[in-house]
Amino acid sequence: MSFFKSIFSNNRYGNHKSKKNTLKGEKKPFKSLEDNIRYIKEAVYNTDDLKEREVDFCNRKAILLYMEPMCSHQKLYDYLIDPIQRTIKEDLEEVILSPELEIAEDLNHAIFKLLDGSCVILLEREKRIYIANVPNTDKRGIEEPDNERVVRGPHYGYVEDLSTNLRLLRKQIQNPNLVIRYYKLGKITRNKIAVAYMHNLANPELVDKVDQRLRSISSDTILSPGFLQEYIEDHPFSPFPQVLNTERPDRTMAALMEGKVAIFSEADPTALIVPVTLFTFYQTPDDYHSRWIVGSFVRLIRLSAFLISFILPAAYIAIVSYHPEVLPVDLAYNIQGTLQNIPFPPLLEALLMELTVELIREAGIRLPSPVGQTIGIVGGLVIGDAVVHAGYVSYTMVLVVAVTAISSFLVPSNDMSTSIRVLRFPLMFVASVFGAIGILFGVMFLLIHLAKLDSFGTPYMAPAMPFRLRDMKDTFVRLPIWKFNERPQEAHPQILRQEWNSREWENNEEQH
Repeated sequence: MSFFKSIFSNNRYGNHKSKKNTLKGEKKPFKSLEDNIRYIKEAVYNTDDLKEREVDFCNRKAILLYMEPMCSHQKLYDYLIDPIQRTIKEDLEEVILSPELEIAEDLNHAIFKLLDGSCVILLEREKRIYIANVPNTDKRGIEEPDNERVVRGPHYGYVEDLSTNLRLLRKQIQNPNLVIRYYKLGKITRNKIAVAYMHNLANPELVDKVDQRLRSISSDTILSPGFLQEYIEDHPFSPFPQVLNTERPDRTMAALMEGKVAIFSEADPTALIVPVTLFTFYQTPDDYHSRWIVGSFVRLIRLSAFLISFILPAAYIAIVSYHPEVLPVDLAYNIQGTLQNIPFPPLLEALLMELTVELIREAGIRLPSPVGQTIGIVGGLVIGDAVVHAGYVSYTMVLVVAVTAISSFLVPSNDMSTSIRVLRFPLMFVASVFGAIGILFGVMFLLIHLAKLDSFGTPYMAPAMPFRLRDMKDTFVRLPIWKFNERPQEAHPQILRQEWNSREWENNEEQH
């Protein structure tokens, strides 16, 4: 009978019942040192990486408990073991050299600090618990982010260590108004999250909204800022991102100085910026490190690439299928000649090439860097030439797909680039059925959708919809920096006017 019970039991390991450990609430220390040690060990299920070290402290037994992978052995010896063994003082708080020392009377709190890289010190005949922070700080060096490279400006970015990222931000903004708030998210993993904002600039309603959404997250784990993004964004079913991802401290600083809020996560080199608009994703640090004419020209090219990557394949399908009369006669005959021996309709022809480009792009990302670059170049040349000679795709379609792919690479944000690539396919289907009318309705539907979107209360199409002329100075083009005498109103900052007049020297020269 027990055999059938084990088969039909919901527990995959039969009737074995494991002890549930929630560590909720406060747990006062026991009078006995051995009972405290036993409670901590049972709370972590006697894991093998929990180490115990006994040290003599003024004829009293002191027990050091620490997680071996999380603690620095050198700091453990220099800050704790050596001073405790050598001291003649009877106050342990004066002996420990760790810059972060905490005294608690809660065993559950001590266990969580233990898992965070701290060492728990238990003393004989004392109910107080000493918690010294001695974390292992192994991390990669600071370098420029691969996906946000610039020609001019700082060439360093965030790393996977939260304290390092906040230090980089503090170096950019040496102002007492910069406020950092910490959170612990994830019921099981307890990931450390940091929120940064300027106290004198950020709108209190925006800060409260971010705080409310973060505290309302109920999840076992938060693997990355991508999880946070889906939990806090206003319209999760929209293809357009409503949170900006960046790995650059200078870009984060610029956002905070506009009254926005940045969200960081431990073990991830990414900062989330809120609120954002559509035009935020087409702005790069290079726009401001170069002169305003050059920056405006490049930004216009970038915005034009948005339209090209979204509309060009659909426009080609509509023209070839329904509206060849819009082309010059010679060009129409030339395109018609290349399509005579193609066995597929323009839609299947475009889908074949677009999917091939997506496969090559994905393969280049997953493979090691040297091999990925090779597969991107060689794969594009070989496959493009092969499908044309085989008669499956015309030369014109290869050109259209190539221009579309290059245009999608001009988008500075990978999230926005992916959204445009996804939206391109339904527009191609609509164009193949309804022609130019289908494209027109597709673009109108997209504009209506964008007009309805918002990010933390900020209209997604601001300052174009609703129209604000004063904020247009840094939208389609970038006017000179000294023209930015007011902050953008998209984040509703507390202080709207900038506190400087950088070309006062002109008035002084005129007076002389």
